[in-house]
Amino acid sequence: ARIAANPRVRLVLPTPYPYGGEPGRGYTPSILPTRGKASVEWNVARISADDVWALGYTGQSIVVAGQDTGYAWDHPTLINQYQGYDGVTATHDYNWHDAIHTNTHGYNPCGVDSPEPCDDNSHGTHTMGTIVGDDGGNNQIGVAPGAHWIGCRNMDNGWGTPATYAECFEFFLAPYPVGGDPVSDGVPSLAPHVINNSWTCPISEGCAWDTLQAVVENVRTAGIVVVASAGNSGSGCGTVQNPPAIYDAAFSVGASGSSDGIASFSSRGPVTVDGSGRLKPDVTAPGVGVRSSVPGGGYGWKSGTSMAGPHVVGTVALLWSAAPYLIGDVDGTEWVIAQTARPLTTTQGCGDDDPDDVPNNVYGWGIVDALAAVLGETSGLKITKQAHLAPLLPGAQLTYTICVTNTAIFTLTQVVLTDTVPVSTTFAWANGNYTLAGGVVTWTAASLAPDEVLTATLAVTVEHLSPGTPVVNVAYGVRASELLTPVMGAPVEVVIPWRYILSPIFRNWSLGGSGGG
Repeated sequence: ARIAANPRVRLVLPTPYPYGGEPGRGYTPSILPTRGKASVEWNVARISADDVWALGYTGQSIVVAGQDTGYAWDHPTLINQYQGYDGVTATHDYNWHDAIHTNTHGYNPCGVDSPEPCDDNSHGTHTMGTIVGDDGGNNQIGVAPGAHWIGCRNMDNGWGTPATYAECFEFFLAPYPVGGDPVSDGVPSLAPHVINNSWTCPISEGCAWDTLQAVVENVRTAGIVVVASAGNSGSGCGTVQNPPAIYDAAFSVGASGSSDGIASFSSRGPVTVDGSGRLKPDVTAPGVGVRSSVPGGGYGWKSGTSMAGPHVVGTVALLWSAAPYLIGDVDGTEWVIAQTARPLTTTQGCGDDDPDDVPNNVYGWGIVDALAAVLGETSGLKITKQAHLAPLLPGAQLTYTICVTNTAIFTLTQVVLTDTVPVSTTFAWANGNYTLAGGVVTWTAASLAPDEVLTATLAVTVEHLSPGTPVVNVAYGVRASELLTPVMGAPVEVVIPWRYILSPIFRNWSLGGSGGG
């Protein structure tokens, strides 16, 4: 699965200091010894990731990836989550790739073509810690500690090229053994679910606005979420200006502080470099004073949109572990995360932003909320049904009422409710906007707001049945365009009793879950 359009320009030029340009580069973290923590890190709690853990979802069965300055894979908070470690031994085949093949920036502790994960800067180790970090003790620094990770080094002492960035994307599309050939040895089934990109590729590194566009689009087409830091060129408008954050195919992330205010350095939209006027960032996450892992087994604080992006990667892992039917649905996943973000407005007026606009070019859709994303996707619709009974003779009517409630925290659209007329009955009438075809009654609603209830009534004529004969309504359900699977109701049963009086033996059952079609 090779990307034919990968540029192979070996151009390496200086990059700006992180607070005036690209995410995280040149920044020296504060190294502190391991310290006990009575609770999770503030930034992890700020997006309610720990509340998702309490539901039993920690990112299990999800593989995250990062391309960065490298990774200290044996750090206490990372080793047990490394995909290549089984608790005793490690294999780096298919789990690690070094895209640095020549050393042009002086001494590098990782050398070139490192056969195992190595971090020459500390930036990568810090970002991965925010995604999955957990030492099993007092250092709960990661959003999705149940996920596993693989990695690729794309920068030499903080400098990358279009070729190194593209090579890492290529590796993730179809991981291959250390020293292997991407064409003959790549295994697409080992690809990660989501990739963290806490870097940008400016003109000084050889990137025009469209240099990596085809690469990123190909990765997205493969069902992999591409999360990209927006950049640290704020606070002006139009400062999201470098790949991959500028692309539609990338889910771009701005940085906020502990009180949800936008960080001064966080780049703002709209994207102007390609003439699109595209709104960016897509969402925002904590990126100021984030404590995470650094090489040597220690911990440090960093600030930047580089620190914000990993929160979104972790949120994807939590969401996909809770709702595995979303895996590979990049559009749907980004939509859920965006719609469940905590909306924030701004008066900065970037692009066409009005003061009350959400999304906007400062916060995007708002601050990521992992719990809201999980709950919003796993509890979208509830359906109940009741039979209304009265003493009646065979040939009379039996009436059902169906109630559909939107239990999500966002509006659902194209809501479709269907009910199949029970065996041994014939359709009599229904209320509202319905159609009848082949014994199936269908109601539609353009939208259903949070907590709004759609009520439908169906009447059927009961045939001349023997006493004790059940009338069972078994096939009814509802779907919405934002949800992937329909929500089906439990059977509702009534029985023709002696003396032709209908008595209910039905069960009312509410099913909260995801649906769609």
